Amino acid sequence: MPLPLVSVLLPVYNAEPYIAAALESVLRQDYQRVEVIAIDDGSTDRSRDILERYGKTDSRLSIISRENRGLVASLNEGLALAKGELIARMDADDIAYPSRLSRQVALFGEEPRLALCGTGIDMLIGNRIIRGRPNPIYRPGSLRTLSMFFTIFMHSTVVYNRTIIPDEMLRYDSNYVHAEDFDLFRRIADRFPVHMIDEPLVAYRIHEDSVTSKHKRQMRRTHLSIVAENLARDALLDDSAALEALGAAVTGETVARLADCVLALERAIAARPVEVRGAYEDGALCFFYFLYQLIADEEQPRLTHEFLTRTGKWGLIRRRERYGLLAATRAPWCSRISLAASRRVDRLARHLQSVPAATVLPEHGLT
Repeated sequence: MPLPLVSVLLPVYNAEPYIAAALESVLRQDYQRVEVIAIDDGSTDRSRDILERYGKTDSRLSIISRENRGLVASLNEGLALAKGELIARMDADDIAYPSRLSRQVALFGEEPRLALCGTGIDMLIGNRIIRGRPNPIYRPGSLRTLSMFFTIFMHSTVVYNRTIIPDEMLRYDSNYVHAEDFDLFRRIADRFPVHMIDEPLVAYRIHEDSVTSKHKRQMRRTHLSIVAENLARDALLDDSAALEALGAAVTGETVARLADCVLALERAIAARPVEVRGAYEDGALCFFYFLYQLIADEEQPRLTHEFLTRTGKWGLIRRRERYGLLAATRAPWCSRISLAASRRVDRLARHLQSVPAATVLPEHGLT
């Protein structure tokens, strides 16, 4: 049986500092039967020049360069051009480890009805790598339920099986801008088997110019809309509009309404059969932390205090944050200082727990 062709979709927009490393990591895969479709979405830096330099030496790379149309349009254009039975996503600022595609292709060979596969990640911050760890919530049979609550895979780790996913489904929806991956994954997982290889096969780069960093507010609003749709469809929530109200404005009123929504969701999940309840509880807990972070990022400790008090979730956050938030009722300035100190401690802890990228990436064949 011939090895399947893998089409790698690589949207590029002003990725000059990173695109060479991303592209080399794909072209140096130990699985060689690939085509790389790089769509330069109107870059104004030297991204196109770098792509063309690689295109002259490797015929597997196809380059489309045009005016800026946005990520969703670029992804759908790449899907229409792809010739492979399998379609892999890659971001222009990430690095795929050399065995990434061979591991995923082998899994599709073992499970021919599999529609979608993702992998774990390491985080690449500057020149340092933070090692990813297996996540215990990725249990067999849990992904369909988890996909209702959050984006179950990092976008640049996924491979789609177009022999299973219908063409009309394998498209990104512009109505869910900046969370188009969340929408597509939940639609696929609702109908077909999906799988997580829960070990890092991609280094995911964290930087201020990333789509996640630049569009965080819009991404969160869209995320809330998707979860609201999912919960309403699964009869888990009567007031799913409370989620969209929070996305529109974080106020005392919307936070109070959200807290009632969280408690109602817990009651609905508790009524589910015991054999499926665990996955719903894991998904709801992940969603709670998403909501908590969204409110906390408003830097209005009174609102965070209100949310945790109404939901009774003080025990789920870190002790040092609890001290800072409790102070908010008497001295808001003290709370802000405490939370700022907490963030500094977090940054220091991440630095101490990380290792230089130079000590990690070479073992994956990258320099």
